[in-house]
Amino acid sequence: MTDVRSLLSLDGKVTLITGGAGRYGKVFSRGLTEAGAKVWIVSRDGSKCAAFADDLRAEGFAADCDSMDMTDEADLRRVRDRILAEDGRLDVLVNNAVIRPMKGYDDDLRNWRESIDVNSTGIFAPTRVFGEIMEKQRSGSIINISSIYGVVSPDLRAYGREGDDFPPDYMFHRSGVINFTRAMAMRFARFGVRVNALSPGGLSESTTPEKTRVFYEGRCPMGRMAREDDVKGALVFLASDASAYVTGQNLVVDGGWTIF
Repeated sequence: MTDVRSLLSLDGKVTLITGGAGRYGKVFSRGLTEAGAKVWIVSRDGSKCAAFADDLRAEGFAADCDSMDMTDEADLRRVRDRILAEDGRLDVLVNNAVIRPMKGYDDDLRNWRESIDVNSTGIFAPTRVFGEIMEKQRSGSIINISSIYGVVSPDLRAYGREGDDFPPDYMFHRSGVINFTRAMAMRFARFGVRVNALSPGGLSESTTPEKTRVFYEGRCPMGRMAREDDVKGALVFLASDASAYVTGQNLVVDGGWTIF
């Protein structure tokens, strides 16, 4: 029997997170490094990734970065080859990058197409390209970041609004991520690679509007919004050997928001 502290450790692991310098991305990236992993932080905005990687290295963590277009397989392969050249392996892929170009139901259809390209293709393509490494290793963990809005419909009162004009693209691709996760879990299981989804609820930040905080806390059974420790702890669990027998699952971290 393995000590649980070893099961939860990511010492020596090499990880890659898309959108790793964004809102949730920074929390996830920090969690991976705190657990002992080296983290590759990638997104289209290479300068933003470089600045955050510098911050992590200054704190003594192992971090590197690159600019990467999640929808361009040639660019994905370039980053894959760089990781293999420098680290020789990849143990964890976190598909976290997301864009939200649509603002409402009546938006231009071009915004829908842009959203689906990045938020759907931008999960499948990295899974296929970086999954090749894990197939050959016969080990690895792929974690797709979804949302509570992949599980339930939005309550606009949380945003100080009434009605039903919520961007429909977000609901479409967040729920799609969850079933894509199940399909990929079946696809990769024979290689010893696990695929799971993580669906966070509202994250408390200094910029969170007071109306949102009050409404969320009043509706949520646990009476509060998510903290950084809540979401990074769940991610580390799915990345680590502590979840070695968990695949095809959607871990909802929402304080009970979706149980109604």
